[in-house]
Amino acid sequence: MSDTRHVKLALALSVTLVLAFAAPMNAQPSYPPPNGDLPNPYRAIPNWAKLPDGRQWGSTAGVAVAPDGKIWALDRCGANEHGCVGSRLDPVVEFDQSGRPLRHFGAGLFDTPHGIYVDKDSNVWVTDGQVHQVVKFSPNGKVLMTLGKAGVGGEGPDVLGAPTNVVVLANGDILVQDGHDNCKCPNRRIMRFTKDGKFIKAWGKSGTRPDEFGGLHGMALDSQGRLFIADRANNRIQIFTQEGKFIVAWEQFGRPSGIAIDQEDNLYVSDSQSGGRLAPDSKMKRGIRIGSTKDGKVTAFIPDADTTRYTSNAEGLAVDRQGNVYGAENGDRDVKKYVRE
Repeated sequence: MSDTRHVKLALALSVTLVLAFAAPMNAQPSYPPPNGDLPNPYRAIPNWAKLPDGRQWGSTAGVAVAPDGKIWALDRCGANEHGCVGSRLDPVVEFDQSGRPLRHFGAGLFDTPHGIYVDKDSNVWVTDGQVHQVVKFSPNGKVLMTLGKAGVGGEGPDVLGAPTNVVVLANGDILVQDGHDNCKCPNRRIMRFTKDGKFIKAWGKSGTRPDEFGGLHGMALDSQGRLFIADRANNRIQIFTQEGKFIVAWEQFGRPSGIAIDQEDNLYVSDSQSGGRLAPDSKMKRGIRIGSTKDGKVTAFIPDADTTRYTSNAEGLAVDRQGNVYGAENGDRDVKKYVRE
């Protein structure tokens, strides 16, 4: 065999091996798009959560489950965008399992509260893209920390453009999604801070390639510590290591707004926009898709009860230890509870 043929054979073998080992990282699971042909094991309980003093719900995009099983949710002070400006109402509310309000706080600190997260110490984290800030509260409402500068948007390490959600890692480091898909800003990044709020690093930018984002709207950690990101404007979930290394992207969960993962690594993903004004060309249906973080297979589907609105299904999403699902609805202005049949 000539030297030229040896070189060509070696190159061909090298390319084949590279493709073979690289393909699983970026490949989509070969499951058909689930559009309502899957079982729905849940029953919805609308108007489950009652706000303090009998007031009416405003829009909401945030709900979370605390370690003690209590439910925390956000209310935009009876309205929607800019709903809390000048309001005396508390937008952060804790509920028991029956939907009865317990504690509430946060008046005067927010414009349009968006994401809520409760850490292992029961501290409550709230994001607001209009104020460009993340606020950490004690369970009783004392402000413990802020990230970003109130009223100042930007791209630097000490400012935020449009923060949407927060998670806290096992070592106390804080991850912040910065870059809502409606943000008139270039920010499309994940920021990492120490437990004391000192900036460590950031990754991501606007785009459609792996580790680029069209719009950030929800995130959660699985039992392995992998980070699941709702890249809503790109109609996909992206999965990363905690250091920001891209693992895989999944499109079979639709146009994800919210992500929740339970203790058994079941994955719950809310799609509040497919088929509506914001995503008219999507072939997916709005609803909550349930699958596994292990293989990405979608096994159940809770359909949107009202497809006439441009967005009505849950945006924020949470699940408790009993398997009950909670959906914070922007369009319907409600927090629904879904219980197993």
